[in-house]
Amino acid sequence: MNLNDAKIAVVGLGYVGLPLALEFAKHFPTIGYDISQTRVNELNAANDLTRETTAEEIKQVLKTNPATEGKGLALTVDVEFIRDSNIYIVTVPTPIDRSKKPDLGPLISATTMLGTVLKKGNLVIYESTTYPGCTEEECVPVLEKVSGLKFNEDFFVGYSPERINPGDKVNTLVKIKKVTSGSTPQVAEFVDSLYRTIIEAGTFKASSIKVAEASKAIENAQRDVNISFVNELAIIFEKLGIDTNDVMEAAGTKWNFLKYRPGLVGGHCIGVDPYYLAYKAEQAGYLPNVILSGRRVNDQMGSFIANKVVKIMIAKGIQIKDSKTLILGITFKENCPDVRNTKVVDIYLEMSEFGSKVTVFDPWADSAEVMHEYGIKTENDIEKIKEHTYDAVILAVAHDQFREIDLASLKNPDSVIYDCKGILNREMIDARL
Repeated sequence: MNLNDAKIAVVGLGYVGLPLALEFAKHFPTIGYDISQTRVNELNAANDLTRETTAEEIKQVLKTNPATEGKGLALTVDVEFIRDSNIYIVTVPTPIDRSKKPDLGPLISATTMLGTVLKKGNLVIYESTTYPGCTEEECVPVLEKVSGLKFNEDFFVGYSPERINPGDKVNTLVKIKKVTSGSTPQVAEFVDSLYRTIIEAGTFKASSIKVAEASKAIENAQRDVNISFVNELAIIFEKLGIDTNDVMEAAGTKWNFLKYRPGLVGGHCIGVDPYYLAYKAEQAGYLPNVILSGRRVNDQMGSFIANKVVKIMIAKGIQIKDSKTLILGITFKENCPDVRNTKVVDIYLEMSEFGSKVTVFDPWADSAEVMHEYGIKTENDIEKIKEHTYDAVILAVAHDQFREIDLASLKNPDSVIYDCKGILNREMIDARL
């Protein structure tokens, strides 16, 4: 295949797929496919609710007439519309189920759909985060079965793990080095050259698809384990009456100290990917104790924070039942509308179980999405929040807007203020993580 003949279809237009489609559309005829008509409609109106792109960036490449030839981006929910493509890039979610096992449903569904349009000479590149071996062991057999074509003779596959960092306007898609791989040496070189057309930071061609898959899995597992260490320190130091951030600041004066901070570990990457690696390790007959212990520590932090707040409330003589708690933020990270796998929900549920009436304020989160995903009502109007005072205020997410809030106006005389992110003036808080 020649790059000049590339016709790209990006399957999935979320946090990963949309930026990718926009960049490829600057160089190649590109189609963005999504199963959500609502998502396609909003993007055709140059409106990206993920806030990862601007209206100007979308309009720059968007084709007003999808039938127009040449580079640019057309959007569709119609599978037939991507039939003429020859490169398919899969960017669908790979979540975990209630048992914390990999949920390959979206990935297999997208792969099955691609099998119906796959033709001889086509290339399928996966970006969805998986465990080592998933592309060749799970996806390829589906492509073969549905299409009737033979792997590495009639069609080929590649893997290039996504490295999108939601909310980050500095380390964007083109500024982060991209790992690439292919099912044959020739395909690996082609995949690498394809991504080199859009990635300013350059590419790294992995020795195999499994190596590329594993590299993504350990990126997030490593961060997860490191954060779990400082989270465990936070639990220990709380019992010892020591401020964790003070300790980290002192230890950080040594040049080789890793400056991780305690916190809630949610989102679609760090809070999920280690379970994919652990799943594959257990299949291979090994129990990954370090990875799983890190997950256990990080998964309990919401409960730890809520219990700490309740203890301080009791010490101040505040009646917990029917008390009013305000949680600032519900997205999984600051300055980002992404609520996938947010661990702030754990604080909400724990405080609610104690009998407190909890209000959640987040100007970034989509209220309808939060209600749909978690059954939690959220408020995004600060004026409505100011109509009440609260017995406890928990800053859970470090949105820029929260640095400007007058917390004193939200307090009762003995209210508890807890800072999960270490961004508030210490004189105005009761404790921090």
